[in-house]
Amino acid sequence: MLTQAINQVDIGRSPWIEYKAMRDTVLRMLHQKQCVSGEDLGKELSISRTAVWKHIEDLRRKGYEINSSPRLGYSLIKTPDLLIPEEIGLHLETRCFGKEILYFEEIGSTQDEARQLASKGAEEGLTVVAEKQTLGRGRLGRIWSSPSGMGIYLSIVLRPDLKPHDAIQIPLVAGVAVCQAIDSTTRLKPRIKWPNDIIAGGKKLGGILTEMSAEVDRIDFVILGIGINVNTPRELFPEELSGVATSLVEETGQHIPRVQLVQSLLWELEQLYDEFKASGFGPTRERWKLLNNTIGSRVQISGGEELTGEAIDIDPNGALIVREENGNKRRIVAGDVSLRGTM
Repeated sequence: MLTQAINQVDIGRSPWIEYKAMRDTVLRMLHQKQCVSGEDLGKELSISRTAVWKHIEDLRRKGYEINSSPRLGYSLIKTPDLLIPEEIGLHLETRCFGKEILYFEEIGSTQDEARQLASKGAEEGLTVVAEKQTLGRGRLGRIWSSPSGMGIYLSIVLRPDLKPHDAIQIPLVAGVAVCQAIDSTTRLKPRIKWPNDIIAGGKKLGGILTEMSAEVDRIDFVILGIGINVNTPRELFPEELSGVATSLVEETGQHIPRVQLVQSLLWELEQLYDEFKASGFGPTRERWKLLNNTIGSRVQISGGEELTGEAIDIDPNGALIVREENGNKRRIVAGDVSLRGTM
């Protein structure tokens, strides 16, 4: 079931943008003032008090608790713990990422939806976010557990001016952004396991998936998918993930505001992505090395070629450098990495 995407189809893009701008203004004024009258809202938007009431009712249907008083007007009592565009966009300070958000209460996969939209010309920065995925996936076709209202499941359309072989760098950029956003929001300091796993307490906290459409010498678009276990209690993880997966609430002992984390994530990602496009992979590579838990560890590589050795570095292109037991150095551009302890 989806909300904004249906409205865009039914109402038409331009009227929907105008309607959304009005509703965002109503929400912003409710957040800023203890009470605001329907008359003041109507004057601000140049609409009738009846039209204001319709916006209020729309917000109530989305889960906002709004009190109304004949004398004082409207007051915001409680906001829903939902990743709806109105909340994410309220204090979002990005230039591009998240400026257009499609929100779904339930979807098969945000990745599939974003890819379909990108193939139809969606602009860079379009963000698809869902409360629940029924067909969420990670790398190598693994299922990604996506219980409703517990995590962050989003996909972003990117159109980088890169050669296809450089696409390996994008999940590394995203991994740094995820760690920095989690740190700034919760003060938890997760680590990155090459190439795309976010780790806390030795368990998987989140993951990154990139899927690309490209020609021989250029990338058409990349769909960057990010999944983070935020407020998922231990008992909701599938049995096969017991002892393997974790969440922010399990690691911190506190309920985490998901909207704030998404806002931080989009901002961190945009800053690093812009730097990456302007200055290359070098600055991100150094940040990644400070956050990783892979270099210096004994690793087993699978999902392609099979080998065991010590991870000693990532090269300037983002590939993992592994020194085998016979001393040979191997450059790994894809594969599943298992850590076997430090060397």
